[in-house]
Amino acid sequence: MTHTQESLAWLARRNGSVVIGHGPFEARAEPPAEGVAFYIQDFAMRDGLPWKIPRRVERTTAPELATRMAGELPCHGHWQSLDAAPFFGVFQEVMAAIQAGIFEKTVPVVTETGRAGQAPGPAILAAMCRQGEPLQSYGWVEQGAGFAGATPELLFSLDGHRLETMALAGTARCEDRDVFAVDEKEIREHEYVAQTLVSKLLHLGHLQRHAREILELGPIVHFLTLIDVELHDTMAPDDLLQRLHPTPALGPLPRTEDTMELLLEWRHRLGCPPQFGAPFGLWDDGRFDAIVAIRGVWWQGTDLSIPAGCGIIEASRLVNEWRELRLKREAVKRFLC
Repeated sequence: MTHTQESLAWLARRNGSVVIGHGPFEARAEPPAEGVAFYIQDFAMRDGLPWKIPRRVERTTAPELATRMAGELPCHGHWQSLDAAPFFGVFQEVMAAIQAGIFEKTVPVVTETGRAGQAPGPAILAAMCRQGEPLQSYGWVEQGAGFAGATPELLFSLDGHRLETMALAGTARCEDRDVFAVDEKEIREHEYVAQTLVSKLLHLGHLQRHAREILELGPIVHFLTLIDVELHDTMAPDDLLQRLHPTPALGPLPRTEDTMELLLEWRHRLGCPPQFGAPFGLWDDGRFDAIVAIRGVWWQGTDLSIPAGCGIIEASRLVNEWRELRLKREAVKRFLC
């Protein structure tokens, strides 16, 4: 076991409640039998002690937390212009791998960097706590560094035998909603995710896949498919995390050791923070909620990073993917205003 000093973690759940953990945290390989623990992991799932047990737990609501943080000034970052050349190189490699039959889909990540005029943590936390439904705010702070975001993507929620998850993939500007609704490429990208989730969960219990819909998030729209499962048997969060992460919304399809290693190499080359797209979860007396850590800001001192990913399939085009990456980063910057 290890301990983390001067730390803070929180997750806003879909029912409007917020659980905040105050450090120091005790790090374990497994969740406790009872009480609260946060699951904080990297995308490759290589942290052997991902369960962080707080010294003190605070419970509140999303509106109350937003009100408490309202006095914080906005975070003004000075952002560096982003060079498209590294992404172009990765895009070409991804397309070659798809044509060679290695992938059907994968999700490289581009990271925009900048610098704040002062320690940005409090302002970033306040900005993310202001975001309401259907976004869920989350964050982890540790000794002058951390990450925080407001994600639209639930990995899964597990309460007894009841499992809820979603496929969230396909992106467009809100003004293109009507065209997006019939866009064959975006629908295909979404179906890769939805069908993969169904195939991984179907034999575990009685599954209900809801109709595909469009989720509106201000300037962005996504395709959303909700999936519910009444499990035959009790399952541990770790088993489901290994089964479901990463979904094709953030990971490779098919997911094998080789395709994961290729994706991890591309993420590293493009400067992606290790926790981006990873599960971020809350164990609370037997209930487990895990979101996908996207739509966030990472910081170290005054250095800032905003990562964003794009799903690439055979029908993808470089200009469109570059535009989608910018759209997602700009949405996060709007949180900070």
